[in-house]
Amino acid sequence: MRHSGRRLIRATLRANVSSIDTPLSSRAPRPDAVAAFRLARGRFRDGRRVDLRDLVTELGVSRATLHRWVGSRDHLLGEILWAETAAVLDNVSFTGRGGEGIAEAIGTFVHTVNGSAPFRAFLRREPERALRLLTTKASLVQSRTIDKLRTLLSGEITAGRLSTPLPAADLAYLLVRVGESFIYTDVITGDEPDAAKAHTAARMLLGAHFRDATTAS
Repeated sequence: MRHSGRRLIRATLRANVSSIDTPLSSRAPRPDAVAAFRLARGRFRDGRRVDLRDLVTELGVSRATLHRWVGSRDHLLGEILWAETAAVLDNVSFTGRGGEGIAEAIGTFVHTVNGSAPFRAFLRREPERALRLLTTKASLVQSRTIDKLRTLLSGEITAGRLSTPLPAADLAYLLVRVGESFIYTDVITGDEPDAAKAHTAARMLLGAHFRDATTAS
């Protein structure tokens, strides 16, 4: 009995020493807020439902810890949607071509979003939540998109490439609402989303349509 006890102690010590000697680089990284967000965003991109209970299980943390990291489910989804939106905006050129360039960029943005399988899956699965997170006053996606577009419009106005009777902030709001109208059409009216109509409407708001008509005459 005494010998078996000694063997158990030696085995335990060897296991502890082995874990101490394991290089840090080879150990599994401890989960944190960044890991939680990446996991959730990955689920969204895979077209799966972002469920906090699933994240808790996969990360091996408590619900309270996850909430401290990412907030509520709506807040987490809002940040994911903004990350996806910002990625599209960063790949669309708004500057240097005045109203025509901005209108074309808005059309391209709407076309890209409409073609996003993960986004359409989320919109079909949770339409009411999607509209609330994307199009209401509480939407961080809408407010950040408006702010980004306002900055770009101001730059074009300052450079003399765009003239508008509206303040840049108001024009940015209208253009974002135009884009939304042709992204969520299937949820709002049942019609198919149409990026070409978004482009045309944006051109009219920015005056490009009327300049073309004047030039043609």
